[in-house]
Amino acid sequence: MYFSFRQSLIAALILSMGVSVTPALSQTIETAAKQAIILDFASGAVLMEKNADELMVPSSMSKLMTVYMVFDKLKSGAWKPSDRLPVTETAWKKHYKSEGSLMFLPVNSTATVDELLKGVVIQSGNDACSVLAEAYSGSEEAFAEEETRKSRQIGLTRSTFRNASGWPEPGHMMTARDLSVLARHLIGDFPEYYPLFSQMEFTFNGIKQGNRNPLLYNTPGADGLKTGHTEAAGYGLTASIKRGNRRIIIVLNGMSSMKERAEESQRLAEWAFREWETYSLFKAGDVVIPDAEVWLGQEETVPLAAKGNLEVTMQRRNRLDMKVTTSYSGPIAAPVKAGTEVGKIVVTAPGMAPVEMAMVATADVPKLGFGGRMSTAIKRVLWGKKG
Repeated sequence: MYFSFRQSLIAALILSMGVSVTPALSQTIETAAKQAIILDFASGAVLMEKNADELMVPSSMSKLMTVYMVFDKLKSGAWKPSDRLPVTETAWKKHYKSEGSLMFLPVNSTATVDELLKGVVIQSGNDACSVLAEAYSGSEEAFAEEETRKSRQIGLTRSTFRNASGWPEPGHMMTARDLSVLARHLIGDFPEYYPLFSQMEFTFNGIKQGNRNPLLYNTPGADGLKTGHTEAAGYGLTASIKRGNRRIIIVLNGMSSMKERAEESQRLAEWAFREWETYSLFKAGDVVIPDAEVWLGQEETVPLAAKGNLEVTMQRRNRLDMKVTTSYSGPIAAPVKAGTEVGKIVVTAPGMAPVEMAMVATADVPKLGFGGRMSTAIKRVLWGKKG
């Protein structure tokens, strides 16, 4: 038998949240970026996207993967922020005559891991990336291979790294979606190190450089992550903005100027916070169905609860069209073990892919003994009673 509790749950939500069934249209927004994605940090919901899975030259935004690798090394205890790493002639020669961004590390000197990270994040130093890569893997080429392997492990499905800095090199490619996944990992996996991204300036070797992220200077709540620019890719930005309990991730690439990058990223950030909201419907353990029927159990019913936190992100105007339904195949056959998935909650709204969350039994329900099972079966057959 299949039970749907849609009407009762919808009624409860109407009373508590003002849910109705009035239809509405979903809104979109255009962008000058060639590739773009905006997502909600907590739920992972995509607010907008444009060519988000298209391979692109990520420029210095790919330095975020280098930072991830170093953060991971620090968190494991293999490196300490105070460890000093050598600036080899190989690393120095690779960049000292280039037109790329530099930390201005002197050849045959040393710098601490902390200084090098600031050189990468704040100053976008290509030389700092090479020093970290060599110390990590022995060579930058080997480090790039390790980056690619690690990126697959954390969900970057299409990224390939050829160096540590994003310096133009054939085959060094990422997607906007991969960058958004990487940004979520940096924030979520390394909360103790992430505040580095909001540091406004850093002085090394007597040279002060400011953070290149334009949103840090003019957008409330902006706290990271990284810009990028090459002739092949145009101007790009991977950014995080947090206001109250909400955080969004923005990835843009292929813009024509620093000015367009700054204005477009700020415009899209304001749109995302103005038009979208994340709604918390259930927390893990919240009882959703108090009396799901049990067949041949020592208890006739068992409460079903949300397995995890259920949050949905949608445009504010579509909240009134949100529908929440629950279902389970029942009666649930005993024995029932607490924590077993026995049903699901489904949330739908215009312009949003359905969101599902499993429901679990909240208690053990042992099976009836032989006599009890026979009695229940007979009553069910003769009188339609549960027992």
